[in-house]
Amino acid sequence: MSDHLTRKELKQDNVAQTVGATFGFLTTHRPQIIRYGGAALALIVVVGLGVYYRNYTRDARQLALADAITLQSAPVGAPPQNGGVSFPTEAAKKEGVVKAYTKLFADHAGSNEGYLAEYALAAMDVDAGKLADARKKYSDVAAGADSNYASLAKLALAEINFAEGKNSDAKSILKELGDKPTDLVSKHQVDFTLARGIMSTEPAEARKLLIALAETKSDISQSAVTALGELPPQ
Repeated sequence: MSDHLTRKELKQDNVAQTVGATFGFLTTHRPQIIRYGGAALALIVVVGLGVYYRNYTRDARQLALADAITLQSAPVGAPPQNGGVSFPTEAAKKEGVVKAYTKLFADHAGSNEGYLAEYALAAMDVDAGKLADARKKYSDVAAGADSNYASLAKLALAEINFAEGKNSDAKSILKELGDKPTDLVSKHQVDFTLARGIMSTEPAEARKLLIALAETKSDISQSAVTALGELPPQ
């Protein structure tokens, strides 16, 4: 995601690519060091007067999401040369971003945009070490959002479980995801998360998974190679 995104650019963004990039960041780091990543914006083309009002309402939600993402992408310090939002401090930025996503969630709970806002807030809870709060939000997204966004939340829940030593619970979630991959969470990504989660407790199994992933030449193969370097020598 660029440092400054206009609403027009956000409307042209591809939802799978954007959320997929966020996923990649989440799965490459332990939950305690996850940094808040971007949510995705999906716009629906108006296809008839019969759905005009519904799409108008949806567009209002999506513009609110675009505003929140713009705040998240805003620099700290001097404003961008081409104009736009900036914040004097990191604390001020965090406060502004949290406020924007909290309002979006409160105003549009139950919508895709509302669930994306809740997902973003959960990621910030993880960043702050508030794993119980994050778990509650991720669980809500996992239970109520569509299959794609729910799968991202479930993946995050698996990482929290690994971080808290609840490996059995994490593996159960990952098995479910691996059996039913989505557009945003592939079987390769599930296997990578499992490998990362068991590196300290089952290094031999983690090595097997990572070697197999490294050989796939997929979008996650390089991450697998890097993770292999973190394993203790055989």
